[in-house]
Amino acid sequence: MTPSTADTEPEPTTAERARSLLSATSSLTVRALGERHDLETPVSVHGTRLRLRAPLDAPLTTAAVGAVGGLAVVVDVTDVSPVAVRDRIRARLTLAGRLHLAHLADDGLSVHLRVDVAHAVLATPYGTGALTAADLAAAAPDPLARHEAALLTHLADEHADALALLTRLLDPGLLSGHPDVRPLALDRYGLVLRLDHPHGHRDVRLVFPEPAGDTEDFGHRMHALLGAAEHGLPARRN
Repeated sequence: MTPSTADTEPEPTTAERARSLLSATSSLTVRALGERHDLETPVSVHGTRLRLRAPLDAPLTTAAVGAVGGLAVVVDVTDVSPVAVRDRIRARLTLAGRLHLAHLADDGLSVHLRVDVAHAVLATPYGTGALTAADLAAAAPDPLARHEAALLTHLADEHADALALLTRLLDPGLLSGHPDVRPLALDRYGLVLRLDHPHGHRDVRLVFPEPAGDTEDFGHRMHALLGAAEHGLPARRN
């Protein structure tokens, strides 16, 4: 189900979401020459280029060595909620470009690969956005992206009372039927709650009073939301 939205409510852009996903991922799939290659690798973004790592003896490495002018590839990155909810896939990022062998890694057992990105597509349950390589290069990852999984799982596992309190900020109509409430996502602008009903779900964003620049800021913003909920104050949401 698509959450309600308001044009005035701040959210990361499509390009920022893509950069955040790349900065936080540790696995991806490279499609090349009709084959799929699953890699466990961090990803770094340098302008319009991605840096990956692959085993020296991997078939993808062999293909890259033999490709004059680079190997045409499609890179798939899946964003899965760290918290157990129904429909855990939050987004799928697809990047098309050419892969090149960069250099041998220091361990002698793996290689660094470079992907020159041509364009990308980010698909979420709420819509699909196309990105140019320049869009990706100009965007920055969200400052909470690399900490999101730990923060969300801590909130879900250790602070059920806080989640219950936050529901006071929601329209009472959204709580009809007593849905299960779980934290689904967060970024510098706010926290997204998943309201899970027996026959569907709805995602609702609670907007922080001010954007969070780091994890310490996130703690302050959460305390502000909880304080508003405890005192019956209105909160911005979409």
